[in-house]
Amino acid sequence: MKIRSQPTLLFCLIMDLIGSATYLFPGVGEWFDLLWAPVSAFIFYRSFGGKVGRVGSFINFAEEIIPFTDIIPTFTLGYIYNRFIKH
Repeated sequence: MKIRSQPTLLFCLIMDLIGSATYLFPGVGEWFDLLWAPVSAFIFYRSFGGKVGRVGSFINFAEEIIPFTDIIPTFTLGYIYNRFIKH
């Protein structure tokens, strides 16, 4: 059985900051989200794996693709769930 290491809080915060950075470029930022959403969802899935990765990557994709929802820290919420709720 392969033991998957969990992403660090710092990694999750950085990923959420990258996802929210599109707010720095009004108008253009939402178009960047069309490219970022699948990349972010893939990174989420690979980072968390298992059921959390599958469900979380879908939520992450939706959060990135729907305009003005980038503020939701899905990576950090995934970290909190894995660290404090799941176990």
